[in-house]
Amino acid sequence: MRWLHVYTSMISLLLVLFFGITGLTLNHPDWTFGDDVDTTTVTGSLPAGLLPAGDETVDFLSVSEYVRATYGVGGSVADHGLTGTTGTIAYKAAGYAADLRFDTATGELSLVVEQQGFVGVMNDLHKGRDTTATWRWVIDVAAVFLVVVAVSGLVVQLVYRKRRRSALTLAGAFAVVGVVLLVIGRG
Repeated sequence: MRWLHVYTSMISLLLVLFFGITGLTLNHPDWTFGDDVDTTTVTGSLPAGLLPAGDETVDFLSVSEYVRATYGVGGSVADHGLTGTTGTIAYKAAGYAADLRFDTATGELSLVVEQQGFVGVMNDLHKGRDTTATWRWVIDVAAVFLVVVAVSGLVVQLVYRKRRRSALTLAGAFAVVGVVLLVIGRG
C-alpha cells in the first residue's frame, strides 16, 4: 500500500499545485498579473447566399462555418437562436467567448470576441468551464488520483500501530475544523 501512496502522491502533487494556484486566482479575480481581457468587435455582412429567402429558415451551420472561416472564430457553439430577424450564435472555449449577432434581412453582422489571458484560461480549466470532453476526463482522473492518495495515506497511517492514535486524533481534529469552516462559510 505504501508504494501506491508514494507514486500516486508524486503525480497528485502536480495536480494539487495546479489546482492550488488556480484556486487562489479564482478567489482573487483581480489578480490578472497584467494579462487582462482582450475584447475585439468586428462588423461586416453575410453573403447573400447565406440569408434565408422567403419562408426558408436560417442555416445556422453555414453561417457559423462562414464566420469561423472569415473571422477566425474558435470554440464550440454554446447557443444559437433567432428572435424576429436577429440571429445569434455564441461560441465558448476556456478563456474565450465570441458572440455573433446578424440581421437575416440585411445580412449585417456584429461579432464580439473576448479573449482572456493565461490566468483566465487556467481558471476556466480549473472549473472545467467551456472545455472539451478530454479535459473533463483529465479532471476526473485527477480526482481519482487525489482520492487514492488520501485513502492510501490513511491506510498507511492506520497500519502503523505507533502512529495510529496520533493519526486518528489529527484526522478527527481536521474533520471537525472542516465541518466548522463549512458551517461558517455558508454564512
